[in-house]
Amino acid sequence: MKITRRDLLLAGAAISASSVVSGPSALAAGPELKLGVVGVLSGPAAQWGLALKGAAEFAAAEANRDGLVKIDGAPCQVSVVAIDSKYTAEGAAAAANTLAGQGVKFIIGPIGSPELTGLKPIAKRNSMLVMGNGYAKDALGPQWPLVFHVGPGPSGWADPIIKIAKQKFGIKSVVLVAPNDQGGTDIASVDADAYKKNGIAATEEYYQRGTTNFAPIVTRIMNAKPEAVDLASSPPGDAGIMVKQLRQAGFEGPMGRLGGPGYGEISRVAGGDAVLKDFYWYEPVLVDEKVQLIADEYKKLFGTERPENNLFFQWVSGTRMVLKAIAKAGTITDTEKVAQALRALPVDDPNVGSGHWIGKEFFGVNQELSFPFGVGLVTDGKLQPIVPVEAATGK
Repeated sequence: MKITRRDLLLAGAAISASSVVSGPSALAAGPELKLGVVGVLSGPAAQWGLALKGAAEFAAAEANRDGLVKIDGAPCQVSVVAIDSKYTAEGAAAAANTLAGQGVKFIIGPIGSPELTGLKPIAKRNSMLVMGNGYAKDALGPQWPLVFHVGPGPSGWADPIIKIAKQKFGIKSVVLVAPNDQGGTDIASVDADAYKKNGIAATEEYYQRGTTNFAPIVTRIMNAKPEAVDLASSPPGDAGIMVKQLRQAGFEGPMGRLGGPGYGEISRVAGGDAVLKDFYWYEPVLVDEKVQLIADEYKKLFGTERPENNLFFQWVSGTRMVLKAIAKAGTITDTEKVAQALRALPVDDPNVGSGHWIGKEFFGVNQELSFPFGVGLVTDGKLQPIVPVEAATGK
């Protein structure tokens, strides 16, 4: 058969295309480790999911650059597959099924209780290890040995935050507001118990997730005449709208958010710190100079600023812990072996600090990461320095 010059050119083009796709070091690279990210990437809670996705991508890029995950001496190429859960149980379950079909064994996320509830059965059936979040009362447990928490729920941090808020604002009564699904009720009820234990009368109000008109609930709150309002686990977009409408209705008391970060988005939607007036919230990570180095490194790796929400830093530390456990176990397929290695790791991050495994009292298993955290404060319309709090050791 005669080989023409055109045949040679086409063959060369095919080889070049293969090189571009695979990369020059593909032959020397170890196995590929896929991290599945399941998180809300659209809607009012998207800020949380973008922080999660950015953190997983950062930890993966860091591991690839430094060869942190080796299997049989060969560095793994860590990649991230992210799927929008739409902040629903159905969306998270569908995402988990898709990832299982792609052979993914490790999931970072999801963020909320509805998602985690939908994802857990799929993950269990496919022996997938999950480093997730979600403050439902049954989020963790002995029946879910491969499910871990990236940080403690309100059972771990609500009490110290309430003590600080009570001392600062002299609160004697509070109404807690959250969505009327497990992502709201399980958090607000735990927060309410913590307020009551601190001598603060607490009642709860719930709304349908996806609500855009909060006028009826604002009216009920104003009629109840509480000294404070806690927006609990309401998404940042919803929380900002409620803050704005409560202030417009004449509410002058302090407001809190014992359900996660999101101060920046809440302030933006509400109309600024002057509208927030007196506001307190949970910051999962105290962003000091060491933690800020993560943001600096993110910009070097990706050429852009890190995701705005400070959950980003918490997810970085959680993803790093999973990657360390995989490296220690020496396997990217045996998730039970990786889980054993993860439980045995000291809770320590070069930027975030040192902490503890907690959760035994509340969930029956010590599978919650607990790092030092902070309490955010706005007083008289002015942002204050974050108050540092030691890593929770309790429930």
